[in-house]
Amino acid sequence: MPIALGAKLPHTGATDPTSIPDRARGLEDAGFDSLWVSDHVVMPMHIGSYYPFAEDGRAPWTGDIPYVETLVAMTAAAAVTERVRIGSAVLVLPQRNPVLLAKQVASLDALSGGRIELGVGAGWLREEFEALGEPFEERGARLEEWVNVLRACWTGSPGPRDGLYPLADGLVQLPVPAHPVPVLVGGHTKAAFRRAGTLGDGWLAQQAVPALDVAHLAQEMDAVRAHARRVDRDPGALRFTLRLVESAGREADVAAHLEALAEAGVHEVIVDVDPDAGPVAVHDTLRAAAR
Repeated sequence: MPIALGAKLPHTGATDPTSIPDRARGLEDAGFDSLWVSDHVVMPMHIGSYYPFAEDGRAPWTGDIPYVETLVAMTAAAAVTERVRIGSAVLVLPQRNPVLLAKQVASLDALSGGRIELGVGAGWLREEFEALGEPFEERGARLEEWVNVLRACWTGSPGPRDGLYPLADGLVQLPVPAHPVPVLVGGHTKAAFRRAGTLGDGWLAQQAVPALDVAHLAQEMDAVRAHARRVDRDPGALRFTLRLVESAGREADVAAHLEALAEAGVHEVIVDVDPDAGPVAVHDTLRAAAR
């Protein structure tokens, strides 16, 4: 199977929110397999938290960036498309109420005909957790339990649960998703590899195109697979998705790496698309290389 091609749906920064449906339709019409959105609910103007995707640990922006809320943006895209899968890359799971989120995702999946994928991460922005009244230090344990709560709720009858998020017996949550919602675990820590291999349906990685290192990515994927084997899960059933940031206008560079990424086991790449370049031209360049 050729590597699948996803596009980051513009829903942040200077994007006009009213343009999101048109952009979603345009990306689907161009031939992309999936559309993805990112997640922040609230940010400080000046970010003091350690940013894990920069060598110096500093976020390369200030907090005054508009973000159309993740599930709202996904819903806007789902309402005007028919074929593309729609996902989060990634949603900060432990700062959200898992029962409410389960309801929202199940409803969205049912409405979209089973096209939703949920990429989740533990989060890195302490100030955001504090603003939402959620414990930053518990985010890893909460992520693991919240995934189980989501899946329990998606059965329609979650049953009684103990733990960080206890549930009473006799609860019902409907509708259920149209199809099982894949949960992809994001992050590049040892804990993230473990969670992706033992708990997730796959791993959602991130690299910047100018520093793309396929060999290092392959080592990380091997770590995820090793964790799956330790708990008797089939590593071949895991899905590996790579979000390529700093990719707008660099489709030739991305295309040059697609064969190596596919050989390493990457199933899908997510790219940024410059609206001025035209989504059809970007898609066709990448699709030719993917074949």
